[in-house]
Amino acid sequence: MIITRTPFRISFVGGGSDMEAFYSRHDGAVISTSINKYMYLSSHKFFEPDQIRLKYSQTETVSQIQDIQHPIFKTILEKYNIEGGLEFSSIADVPAGTGMGSSSSFTVGLLHNVRSHLGLESSKEQLAAEACEIEIERLKEPIGKQDQYAAAYGGLNIFRFKRNGSVEVEPVNPGPIKLKCLESNLMMFYTGLQRSASGILAEQKKNISADDKFENLKSMTFLVNDLKECLLNGELNDFGKILHENWILKQKLAGSISSGYIDEMYNIALQNGALGGKLLGAGGGGFLLFYCPKENQDKLKEALKPLRYFPFQFEEDGSKVVYLGHE
Repeated sequence: MIITRTPFRISFVGGGSDMEAFYSRHDGAVISTSINKYMYLSSHKFFEPDQIRLKYSQTETVSQIQDIQHPIFKTILEKYNIEGGLEFSSIADVPAGTGMGSSSSFTVGLLHNVRSHLGLESSKEQLAAEACEIEIERLKEPIGKQDQYAAAYGGLNIFRFKRNGSVEVEPVNPGPIKLKCLESNLMMFYTGLQRSASGILAEQKKNISADDKFENLKSMTFLVNDLKECLLNGELNDFGKILHENWILKQKLAGSISSGYIDEMYNIALQNGALGGKLLGAGGGGFLLFYCPKENQDKLKEALKPLRYFPFQFEEDGSKVVYLGHE
């Protein structure tokens, strides 16, 4: 049996600039961190030697790869010529459609698992780039590249998306004390709303061609360096203000990013101790993230009682094989 563990991520600033429609015209930049919520993929021998069994939110048992319904399973198993006699299972700490990059964590984790099954070494760059190729080029998903890189690399990083299609990874190291302080001042709440990111991202991708939307995204990429500097200098309260500035800009990229309910919860948070925040992911639902100094956190929890508080910690490993057993 092989088990891979691949983290989910929270993106702070710059989301959307990782889409080709933007970075082909202006370098993109995103700052994000992986967290201790994971996608687990396991593979082991299946009793039927001429069949493949897949267990995710559904169960599939097929004799031929082309009969697989799950597009990512189908694409990766086909690419690596995986034959029968194997069973793959996925378990996630967080459901899909909640803004933490679950689809890309699944893709990176499955690639890592399949390559390990075949005895292939996998660098972080290999996993990230190949996951992008599968999701964006083969499956034509209207998404960017940040989720795949965050899942593969792990840690707190700036990802810079260059006009030639390459990605530069810049670790951000404010030091353990500042990093722990940042972590302790971040709070996440589940809205209870799940959504498909594809429709929102497709609208956003289409809108990037408009001058005002393009300028908004440029402004968001400039905030990445501002956020980096406030981290390195220990000016953490500015972190919340920059999150807020980014959220105001992001909402202008597509009409479906926010909603009346999300706006209401966000405004309540600002009135009860949060210095800024954002909705994670493409928008429309999922998790709200806030920067809130510790002395105000009980007040914020009380004010946001309609929402579920969801504690987390940073992680720095990225995708890894956590179990490699003998047959």
